[in-house]
Amino acid sequence: MQTILVANPKGGSGKTTVAIQLASWFAWQRRPVVLADLDRQHSALRWLQQRPETFPPIRGREEIVDRLPADAVQVLDSPAGLHGKLFDAALQAADRIVVPMQPAAFDRWASADFFARLADEKRVRKGKVEIALIGMRVNARTQTARDFAAFVDEAGLPLLTTIRDTQLYVQLQPRGLALFDLPRPRFERDYGQWQPLLNWF
Repeated sequence: MQTILVANPKGGSGKTTVAIQLASWFAWQRRPVVLADLDRQHSALRWLQQRPETFPPIRGREEIVDRLPADAVQVLDSPAGLHGKLFDAALQAADRIVVPMQPAAFDRWASADFFARLADEKRVRKGKVEIALIGMRVNARTQTARDFAAFVDEAGLPLLTTIRDTQLYVQLQPRGLALFDLPRPRFERDYGQWQPLLNWF
């Protein structure tokens, strides 16, 4: 079984958006998928309640699942300020950690501290868990995006891809849908932005 932790201490960084996209994509790969919503707001579970039954199934849980079939994927949607026993349990379960990050200065500072914290963790140092960064709501034409690129390059952070600033994801949420539930030819640009992250799995 594979467990993917989506984490960032900064609220509003795009954790739930990333978690539901990944859950949807793995479901379309015909793998058993559990979406574990560790945030007390349970936004991911509320999204899942809206998901049409005609789409590939995703199981929702409020806690980390210890045992699943060998081909299963568990996606952990974590709360802002993840710490303490929950952080330890999530890190212990995770094979991969995806850190979504918006390009604003506050987000850059918070994420840099989080990467430093992760680097000190024993499982990370021993290579038992891999980490990747994805930029969220990045408009490549702005100075903020250029500052973000310089920050990532200078810090040596493992940036896999950037996701454009679009209302598409917001519009899909109340319908219980994700990008990967849409026909690819119509949304090839967006599919392409996610592909480097999907290849990482």
